[in-house]
Amino acid sequence: MGSSVTNIFETGNYTTQLLRVDSCSRTQYVPPPKSLLIATPIEGGKFPILLFLHGYLLYNSFYSQLIQHVASHGFIVIAPQLYTVAGPDITDEIYSVTAITNWLSKGLGKILSPNIIPNFDKLALGGHSRGGKTSFAIALRKLNITTDLKFSAIIGVDPVDGTDTGSQTSPPILTYVPHSFDFDMATLVIGSGLGDVKKNPLFPPCAPKGVNHENFFNECNKPSWHFVAKDYGHVDMLDDDTKGVRGKLSYCLCKNGESRKPMRIFVGGVMVAFLKAYLDGDNVDLLAIRDKNVSVPLEMKFDYVV
Repeated sequence: MGSSVTNIFETGNYTTQLLRVDSCSRTQYVPPPKSLLIATPIEGGKFPILLFLHGYLLYNSFYSQLIQHVASHGFIVIAPQLYTVAGPDITDEIYSVTAITNWLSKGLGKILSPNIIPNFDKLALGGHSRGGKTSFAIALRKLNITTDLKFSAIIGVDPVDGTDTGSQTSPPILTYVPHSFDFDMATLVIGSGLGDVKKNPLFPPCAPKGVNHENFFNECNKPSWHFVAKDYGHVDMLDDDTKGVRGKLSYCLCKNGESRKPMRIFVGGVMVAFLKAYLDGDNVDLLAIRDKNVSVPLEMKFDYVV
């Protein structure tokens, strides 16, 4: 409290590094249940943690720039590769995220530099698209799962619960009852203004009305924040250069904005402001966005219940 506004839409004060940790690495340490991409500060300290889940059929590496932006503001961001091929059901992801969460206290500290100390008391869970849905599934204890560590905040970046109202993927998250999400955590929902617009008449929109960010926010309880990037699409927070067939498809299947950088730094900055508020107790940057006291990189609308 009492801190001054920082420009959360610019790179933070920490230099960052990316670590790749293989789930089948033969080290003296306990390997993680899934391969991980971890963005951390290089400078020493004790840092809050964000576990961030990729979208459907995307690679965790496609979020490298986004997670480094968050890490540069003093966070450890862990992005697992949950699967490479998957059907509509997210049951396997729920179990995988539970296993990764339960691994953190045993294994994370051993693979980080000795000067980087993870603060397991300040832990958030978030994800993009299907990963956002999975984050809410964990928070809602779907499949009766529980984790060894407690999450304090949940983030859904353009979360999607299926292909249409009535066509939710299993297990469904949305009940269409306002404020029905029954968990004791702050929530952030970020939406894309173009997510519910078709790019191609042959394919449905990537974040269809009825199962998208608007519906997720409607079911959140306070404290909850909802930011929408008006002229940007469902995958516009990914890296500029997403390689391979899937990387190219990410430009083809969803309606996109003019470029990815404004959406990526918007999503990264809003996430940082939210995490600072609800993990560190410093809400100065979040209130600065709300009160338009900081320059935002795109046209947005927002709502909140606190």
